[in-house]
Amino acid sequence: TSFSVDRGELIAIVGHNGAGKSTLLKLLASWLVPDSGQVTVEGVELRDRLALVRKIGFVPETPNLHDAFSVDYNLTLFARLFGAPAARIEDTLQEFKLAPYRRSAVRTLSKGLKQRVSIGRSLLADPPILLLDEPTSALDFETTKDIYRLIHRVHALGKTVLFTSHRPEEIKSLATRILVLHEGAVVFDGIPDAYFQSSFYQTLYV
Repeated sequence: TSFSVDRGELIAIVGHNGAGKSTLLKLLASWLVPDSGQVTVEGVELRDRLALVRKIGFVPETPNLHDAFSVDYNLTLFARLFGAPAARIEDTLQEFKLAPYRRSAVRTLSKGLKQRVSIGRSLLADPPILLLDEPTSALDFETTKDIYRLIHRVHALGKTVLFTSHRPEEIKSLATRILVLHEGAVVFDGIPDAYFQSSFYQTLYV
């Protein structure tokens, strides 16, 4: 299966459990090494992991944060790993409304706040691409809407966003294009209106 993504798209990746959604994002984020095939991001090959760190921000379904340490410590650590300037830490704290929690241990935060830290962390190096795996999983209604607003704001900055989801309302609210995966292959690629009228939507949700 081959597909390309244009700069500035906001793409939902959907499919049954086990279809390969999370695996695709982990491959794109260089968390997994592909057995075959080729992926390039703005001319950078997937195997060039150090270069990709500055191209792609990845927010896994379970945040990969250091729970015992403060928000400040987590952002400082990842800023160093990404080679991001120290000023980005303060910018991130303000932009994601995390300043009141800067000295709080991550483990004491709500899931919604942890998600904000995770998204902020992924954008420290100001990458042009953001990947989110089930970004509102287990969040309540109000927190979900807050994450939607964050994603729209990131997209409005000109970033390319790909996210996995199993929630029709999330796909309707966010996506400009939808990819349906089945057993690791793309079986549908189109705009939301076409998707919601297709048999793929009926099979998944109706």
